[in-house]
This record gives sequence, structure tokens and C-alpha cells, in this order.
Amino acid sequence: MQKKVRDMTLKRREFIRNLATGLAATGAAASKLACSTVADSPSEALLVDRPGQPEPAPIGYDRLPLDWHQARTRELKKRVEERDVDAILLGQDQNMVYFSGCFRRSGERSTWLLFPIGETETDTAYWYAPSIDRDLISSWWSTEMENYFCYPHAEGGFPYRGELARGNRVDLFEWMLQGLGKRGLGDKTIGIDFELSASRRQTAESVLPEARFVEIGDLCLDMQIKKTPEEIALTQRAYRYFDKVHAFARDYILERGTEATDFEVGQALQAYGLDLMLNDVERDGRPNSAVGMEVTSHYVRAGVSTAFPHPNQFFYTRIQKGQPLYVNTDIKLGGMGGEGYRNYLIEPVAPYQEKMWQVVMDCAEILREEIVPGKVCSEIAYKVHDYQIKNGMADYIYHRPSHGQGQFYSGHQPPFIALGDDSIVEPGMMFSVEPGLYDEERGIGVNPSDILLVLEDRSVFMTRVPFSKEWSFLTL
Repeated sequence: MQKKVRDMTLKRREFIRNLATGLAATGAAASKLACSTVADSPSEALLVDRPGQPEPAPIGYDRLPLDWHQARTRELKKRVEERDVDAILLGQDQNMVYFSGCFRRSGERSTWLLFPIGETETDTAYWYAPSIDRDLISSWWSTEMENYFCYPHAEGGFPYRGELARGNRVDLFEWMLQGLGKRGLGDKTIGIDFELSASRRQTAESVLPEARFVEIGDLCLDMQIKKTPEEIALTQRAYRYFDKVHAFARDYILERGTEATDFEVGQALQAYGLDLMLNDVERDGRPNSAVGMEVTSHYVRAGVSTAFPHPNQFFYTRIQKGQPLYVNTDIKLGGMGGEGYRNYLIEPVAPYQEKMWQVVMDCAEILREEIVPGKVCSEIAYKVHDYQIKNGMADYIYHRPSHGQGQFYSGHQPPFIALGDDSIVEPGMMFSVEPGLYDEERGIGVNPSDILLVLEDRSVFMTRVPFSKEWSFLTL
């Protein structure tokens, strides 16, 4: 019996050692390549110049600085004046990070950020937050912070102070309102970026009966739709990494061929992309250092799974000849960036595959030509869908061809290139490019993505990755 257990232990150790060797080798190779200055990538040689692309932010400018966030907050204060607001109370994570620069998510642990308006309140920020985030907040921008312990919070229960209590669950919204009252806002007009439910309105009327709450979420969103030069520059730098990541992925596919799985490609490009960025980003391992960084890999997929726009299955399929391959990833640096996808068709390519691919690429060009200042979003969407239908693709249309590209925690934001959105395109907006088509019966989907930056007179793709057969049709 002991010998059997010992043999099983040795086999398990051997299995783990072999697995670790494979993963470590992939990670180490990707890391070494990311650190290399040798330009021997066949795919990088195919990257194209895009006239009009903005200058990327320089190395060392890894996130938007505190004074940028404070300037945006001052601008928001000006915009809410028309609504006679005495203080701004933010409760949405997206808005809190945009206006404060403190990267954190609330989850069930409710957090609020207060910006009073007045001559004595220049660049002040008051937080009502759980103790789990107190170091993140206090080390960035916090004039003062009131903490509850955790959710659900018991009255008097603060273990980190040596104070224990149980039961007597605290209504955190009521607790926060009491904090507003202590700051003299009990009879003021407070601008909020969240909707008051019936129960919360009742609580507000009970705790602060003379206060008035008005919604300002639309003003917060409007400021985020048109990007500032600093946001644009940092996004462009993120997309410079995208160029190299997609070139690496293409080279990796050509090298590994049908030995590789989509999962393997995703893991390799993530390791490469993260090392590529981390080689440039200053960091010390403490809060607010190297924030908002992301290279996703979990949507790289091969074969029939490409035929579903929002798949829910796990991807672990070997790359095969005659099958589609979708390299789908997102990159963010300091919260700036977005999506960049490319589709590959592995030779031999069937006529129906080539036709779908060509229609999608034509639609990407239509979007580039049409998303310009003054155009109506719904009219642009109509042209794209009209082209798809006239080319026999009606059965394969599942979604709008584009959405506004957000930053930080917001991937999608208005306006949308969609039949139901009559917004006008303006300079400084960013849009995704994804006029995808999906044929579930024959197991193919084509949906490349890029970001279009709207300039004063036109728009420009932010990657240098081509939409060409030379790039996308691969012989393994």
C-alpha cells in the first residue's frame, strides 16, 4: 500500500513538474522576447503607418496625474452651477475613478466621494468608504475619510481599532447621509450620479429632510465622452503595445501552427503583452503604482466558437487548417486603451469564409470613412447594415457595428453607432470598429475591432495592424 502511494506521489510530482516546465517556458520565452530589442518579427514588418495618429504619451507617463483629475473635478463643479448644486456626491465607481484618479471598485462595499463647492473647498475630497480601501484612498487624494469596517457593518464593530461588537447592522446609506449632515449639508442641494430608489429617498427624507438631491450623472458622462489630449496620448501609447502584441500573436501562430491551442495563444500573448508594458512602467508595488493595467487573453478562440458574438463556453481548441481563428484581446495602460481584435483564416480558405471576411473588412472601411464630425450615428449604422444585407449577410448580423469607447472601468459608453442613436459625431470621441458577422451553421465568425479616434475633419485607426489578406490569411 505504501509503495502504491509513493508511486502515485511520484507520478503527481512528475505531472506538476512537466506542466510547470511548459508554462514556465512559455512565460519565460515571452518575457525574454518582450525585453529584446531585436527587430526580427515578420509580422511587425507588416504593420502600417496611419497618418493622423496622435503622438503617444512618453515612457514614464504611465497614468493620468492627480492634477489632471483635480482639473476635471473643477470643471465638473463649473458645469453643475446651472443646477444650483452646493456639493457633488459620487457613488458610481466609473465616476469616482475618473474624477479622483483612485483606482478601486466598490462591489457590495458601498463607497461615496463628496466634493463640496465653495471658496474654502478648492480641491477637497471627502470619502465615505470601507476600511479595506483606506490605504488606497489615503495615499492618493483624500482630504478626510470616514470608514465603516466592512459589509455588512455592525455598529461599533471596528476590529482594526481593537473594538468588537456584533449585530446592530448599520444602514450604510443612512450612515453616509449622517456624515453629510455633519458637514453642514443638511439643507443644501446635493448633485448625485446615481438614482435614488424609493427606499433610499425615504431614508434621505428622514435623515436630511431639508436637503435636495438632483441627478448630475449626465454631466459626468458628457465629460467622459470627448477625450482630453492627455487621455488620447495615453490611449495611443497603449495601442502601440497592441501593435506588438498582435504581431507577436501572429508570429506565434505561424510558428506553432496546428500544435497550438487557442488557449495557448492567449496565454502566450498575455505574458508577452504584460512584460512588454511592465518593462516601461515605473512601479514600486505600493498602492496607486502601475494601476489600470490589463492585457486580456481569455477570448482567443478557434473554430466554431468564433461564430458566437457573446460566447459562454470555455476555449481550449487546437488550431486547424481550414478553420477560423479569432485573436481577441484588450489592453489598458493607466485605465486608458480598449479593444483590438483580428480574425485569421487558416488555409485552405473556403469561398464563403473569404466572402464574409471581405464584407466585414469593407464595413470597417465604411466606418472609418463615415465616423467623422457632424455625421449622425444612426445614419452610419444604416449604411453599414445596408451594405451587409446587399451582400447577402442578413442572416449573420447580430449587433450594432460600433460603440463609444470608454476608459477606466467603462468599456462601452455612448454614443453608439446604432440604428436607435441619433447622436452627432464630434471631435475627441472614440468608437470601436466591430461590424461583425456570425454563421453558426458553418462555424465561422468575423469581427475585427479597433478604435477610431475622431479628429477635426476625419477619423483614424489607433492601431497599425492592417485589415489585409496578407495579414489575415495564414498558411500553416
